[in-house]
Order: sequence, then structure tokens, then C-alpha cells
Amino acid sequence: MNQLEAMKEKIKVIRMLRVLKKSYTYEELSKITGLPITVLNRYVRGKVLPSVERARELTEKLAPYLNLEEEVRRRLKYDSFGFFDTMSVLSDTNLLALIAEEVALRYMKTGVGKVLTAATDGIPLAVQIANELGIDVIYAKKKKEVGVDKFYEVNYVPSASGSITTLYLPVWALKRGERVLIVDDVIRSGETQKALIELCKQADAMPVGMFFLISVGDIIDKLREEYNIPVEALVRL
Repeated sequence: MNQLEAMKEKIKVIRMLRVLKKSYTYEELSKITGLPITVLNRYVRGKVLPSVERARELTEKLAPYLNLEEEVRRRLKYDSFGFFDTMSVLSDTNLLALIAEEVALRYMKTGVGKVLTAATDGIPLAVQIANELGIDVIYAKKKKEVGVDKFYEVNYVPSASGSITTLYLPVWALKRGERVLIVDDVIRSGETQKALIELCKQADAMPVGMFFLISVGDIIDKLREEYNIPVEALVRL
């Protein structure tokens, strides 16, 4: 194990503790881990890092108490009409990092070179996944940026709005033959994600998969069948 891998193991368990601390008290975490509250507090605050051996022990002890899918479900806030807010998930960088690590492991050997998303809510998760993979993240916008000469662009009609929407991606952002992982926070009808696929086609880039934090209905099954690539969601509603 090199120094980077060792550091990742240490940081991962700190992230796990920080996420769990939002649901468990230090007293409860002390019973789970067998460590004094003072030691756990220093870990959570980032004052010290555990050794690799202790990090592995803590990861094993904490894992049964941290189910990422259940954690995301628990944090979703619904209004009286059934719409949900993902802010409590997207704002938690430690939770997103843990999710990103799992996703990155699935695509690490696919040769993926870019993570692509649509501005704006998909950016936090896309950045974390790209960071874990050690590659760049790019995102399509609904407006042309000043200072960019050439764009790939695609028009589509979101079912919720009934009006034409255009996504723009700078031509320099994708190279011919580049392998792309498409990421977004929520997928409902799939129009935006199909538009991202179209942008890849315009650039002669190759989508190797799609990952979504939350999928509503059976749209990911339809996309998987249509494009014949892995299409996954952490939570299906």
C-alpha cells in the first residue's frame, strides 16, 4: 500500500464518523467503536488521523451502521405535493465523497476520461466522482459562456415545462473517442440525460455509463435498454 492509499483509508473513516455523527451521539459512537469520546471527537474534528490499522478496524465496525442508500432516503424532504428536496444530501460533502468512492470503483477500469453533467444540481456529485477517478468534470449549461467560440448544442423539451431548452457544451471540453460517465443528482423523465448523450455523439465521444443519486420511476431501465450501457441509481423512488 502506498502513502496515498493509506491516507484514503484514514480519511474515509473520518468521513464515515462525520456522517454518522449527524444521527448518533458521541456516547453511542463510543459504544459502537469501543473508543473514548475524546478520541472520537478529535477524529471528527480532524485534529488527528487514525493509524491504517485502526482505520480498518473502525471501518469494519461502522459499516453496518452506515447504509448510503438509507442515509439518502432518510434525508429527503417532501412537501405536501410529493416533491422532494435534495439539499441536505448535496450539501454534505462527506456523504457525497463516500457515495463517489463506491461509484468510482465501478468505473475505474472502464477507461473513463471525463465526467459529464448538466448544470447545476448535478455538479456537487459529479465533482466528487471525478475527483475519486482522478479525471476532469465538465458540465453543459443552458446559456452560452462569453469567451467560448464554439459549442456543441442540443435542443430538447423537458416534460415538466413544455418549452424548448438548449444545452451548450464548449467544443474543447470533449475529444473524439473520449469515454464519458454521465452523472446527475435526480432523473425523472430522462430528457436532460438523453440530451447529454446527444452532446457526446456530436463530439464523437463514447458514454460508458450513467449514475444518478435518485431515480424516479422506471426511467433508468428504459435508458439501459435504449443505450446498452450501465445505468444505475443509488435510490429508486
